[in-house]
Amino acid sequence: MEIEQLYTGCLAQGAYYIESAGEAAIIDPLRETSPYVRKAQKAGATIRYVFETHFHADFVSGHVDLAQKTGATIVYGPNANTAYEAYHAKDGETFRLGKVTIKVLHTPGHTLESTTYLLIDENGRDHAIFTGDTLFIGDVGRPDLAIKGDLDEHDLAGMLYDSLQAKIMPLADDVIVYPAHGAGSACGKNMSKETTDLLGNQKRFNYALRSRSKDEFVEQVLAGLSTAPAYFAENARLNKEGYESIDTVMKRGSQALRPDAFEAAVNETGALVLDVRDAAEFANGFIPNAINIGLNGQFAPWVGALVPDLRQPIALVTPIGQEAETVLRLARVGYDQCIGFLEGGFPAWKQAGKEVDAVDSISADDFADRWAANTSAVVVDVRKATEYEAEHVKEAKNLPLDTLSDHMSEIRRDEPVYVHCAGGYRSMVAISILKARGFQNVVNVAGGLAAIRKTAVPVEVMSGVH
Repeated sequence: MEIEQLYTGCLAQGAYYIESAGEAAIIDPLRETSPYVRKAQKAGATIRYVFETHFHADFVSGHVDLAQKTGATIVYGPNANTAYEAYHAKDGETFRLGKVTIKVLHTPGHTLESTTYLLIDENGRDHAIFTGDTLFIGDVGRPDLAIKGDLDEHDLAGMLYDSLQAKIMPLADDVIVYPAHGAGSACGKNMSKETTDLLGNQKRFNYALRSRSKDEFVEQVLAGLSTAPAYFAENARLNKEGYESIDTVMKRGSQALRPDAFEAAVNETGALVLDVRDAAEFANGFIPNAINIGLNGQFAPWVGALVPDLRQPIALVTPIGQEAETVLRLARVGYDQCIGFLEGGFPAWKQAGKEVDAVDSISADDFADRWAANTSAVVVDVRKATEYEAEHVKEAKNLPLDTLSDHMSEIRRDEPVYVHCAGGYRSMVAISILKARGFQNVVNVAGGLAAIRKTAVPVEVMSGVH
């Protein structure tokens, strides 16, 4: 028996490859199918099943394409009504895979169809559980994403408690927990950076498994939930109804466009120009009205949070050599309408004599000098509210990046506005959005609060000011 976790850091997502005696199963695959197909081919194994723990909201699963390419059966637990062919298993049903067995444990709560898969080894011992978003390391799945009819988040949280108590807690402490996500995912609020653990440790240390009653559990699980990203509902719909082939999406998005053709295509389609270079490169020059979301940060989740329409045409500006990767990472979260990329990248645009823009980006020391000269300067902090509450520049205004578009009327246009985040990634995204909306008097503070803390600018913390 072989189990491999295929973890994708930018999505904080874990897919799983299980193989026994020449047969393989994939659990919660990402959109690209080639890694799973290659692994099976290398091992001389046949992929028999694609097990889905639920209708994922934060990424588009590769289940449909993988089944079409390999002949594998897509398996869901109860309550999963799909628009494509799939096997809908009953609670307690088992599947033989080589010499091991996979048992369906229906665990509703995160969603109504949420299912945990119990792996039983060739000796009949419970070996591992693949919990999807039912149980994370340090947390459980949020119960506010699948509200339907008369059910609200309190009802779903109650279901989740019952599922954990009836299906997960009775399992042995040495059972391994393999969740669908780790720290950084918006599907939970308190996830560990660890991506696997023994169930016994979770029984002892996971706050949600230590609740003394259902009421306490519901209160704890619902406390402090952030607003779900806008793209979650659309991703869940795609996972339920199906989607365009990843091969078609990659072919369309991988068209190389010279500067004139790129400009014409943007004008003709109304495409969003998405520049995925690092913040410092973007600051030095970019195509006017381009939005910067760096590929080296939490790229796909931020695209999902800031581009509400998955059908939006997108034209890419990328580092040379990272064009296909960018198209793929967008497709993972359902943005399939890339019309191509700028051949030769931004340098080709400049060499063609096209119009360019730039960002006024200053160091934290320069910001400190300007603040000392004008202590009433407008400072906008685009970090999360929880980060701001923990510590922030004195008198700074908190406009979290994912809500920025709803609060632009609160930002003045007639004086410099200094924008910062924690380290510089989110502030450059915010600056690019503001400039695309006509704000020209905006200044990026490079290095964010981490750099500002080292200056004389006063920073308020929970216990006072330093």
